Amino acid sequence: MTTHESEPAGVGRRGFLRGAAALAGAAAFGPFDALAARTVVGAPVERLPFSVDYGRLFPTRDHTTGLELLRLPQGFEYLTYSWTGDGMSDGTPTPSLHDGMAAFGRGRRQLLVRNHERDGYTGAFTTPAYDPDAIGGTTTLEFAPGAGEFMSSRASLSGTIRNCAGGPTPWGSWLTCEETNAVNPTTGTRHGYILEVPATGVGGPTPLTAMGRFVHEAVAVDPATGWVYETEDNIPAGLYRYIPDQQGELAAGGRLEMLVIGDGSYDTRADGSGTVYASTSWVAIDNPDPSPDEPSTVDQGIAAGGAIFARLEGAWYADGKVYAVSTSGGPAQQGQIFGYEPATGELRVLFASPRQNVLNNPDNICVSPRGGIVLCEDGTGTQHLHGLIQDGQIFAFAANNIHIPPEGVPGKPAIEPGNYTDEEWCGATFDTVGGDWLFVNIQTPGITFAITGPWHNGAL
Repeated sequence: MTTHESEPAGVGRRGFLRGAAALAGAAAFGPFDALAARTVVGAPVERLPFSVDYGRLFPTRDHTTGLELLRLPQGFEYLTYSWTGDGMSDGTPTPSLHDGMAAFGRGRRQLLVRNHERDGYTGAFTTPAYDPDAIGGTTTLEFAPGAGEFMSSRASLSGTIRNCAGGPTPWGSWLTCEETNAVNPTTGTRHGYILEVPATGVGGPTPLTAMGRFVHEAVAVDPATGWVYETEDNIPAGLYRYIPDQQGELAAGGRLEMLVIGDGSYDTRADGSGTVYASTSWVAIDNPDPSPDEPSTVDQGIAAGGAIFARLEGAWYADGKVYAVSTSGGPAQQGQIFGYEPATGELRVLFASPRQNVLNNPDNICVSPRGGIVLCEDGTGTQHLHGLIQDGQIFAFAANNIHIPPEGVPGKPAIEPGNYTDEEWCGATFDTVGGDWLFVNIQTPGITFAITGPWHNGAL
């Protein structure tokens, strides 16, 4: 296997908070240094119950159903759309288990491509379908920011398994990731791939096998190079990058590599806030599409010196940096947030949760147009959307408040009554124009939210 050095310098690097002043004297990662200094190992870290800029959280009514589904700061409001079982514009019932999602601009509208983390072989919900037996896939929604309303929804890909997260590309498509390495027990069709779904069309049912067959979670694409960074939700896990032979043409082939730290075989799983890995390189994965009886990609990478991570989940690209989330890493096994700078090859633990009541197993991640990090919680108890900002402050921005009454929700027979406050947030993404709308899902009972309000009062 061949080891490769980090990317060439030259990727633009603006400040972590575009809407706030950067800390004077910060070097290397700029404001990342301020974040690390505030959250170094052993320093006391507390989650603020709310942002000092946005204020306390209050039960807030959904404009669509009138139910108080969320707790939000005063001044923020939201509507819901495309609940599990709702008929879509193409007549297909909305699939369950809403997960990763991204927004794409189309004139005055926003298109949202959304994953459904469904597992099973009882039949695809639409065509095109990679595996006609498999029940996972994606749907696409249309939203009008000016009017503040959803306009339509449709199925856009099926025949996949456990479409968990993924990521947007600079050329206007969604890369949907199968969080599995399963094999269809009837047909032998293998899963564990990435497939591409154009925001304006339907997905091609052919998997991108050169990008690897493993328990995929999310991707982040560097627009300067077209290289795709991939996370793996596995134990152990690797951080990968895919270098396509032709920028923007992922199906044309390319090279899959795994991150190496230092001299190799480094284990990041217990590292705390502020840890810096100044020396990184990459090792090639010789067989990116292994059969079930061949060494997995992670085993190949670790054998060649690849770094070990704990369940890498969410990923996001912003301002010359790649962010990745380890949902169970860190000294308390409650989560780590990594920042990687392709231009220098430097990797850091920006934040590691010291306790469950600070940050409880983060999953999906996005960066707002104002530079703050939004973290989707997937742990135990009431689940929150968290904000993480440059000075190391972490706070609860929103809380899951879903209680479906015994009589259910009118017009939504697929939604069972009950308390859903412990269900995970996922798919957070801001609109691509002014960042005035945050779109996000709660996986079960399966609801998509559009949240707006005085974002510019703070860093989110």
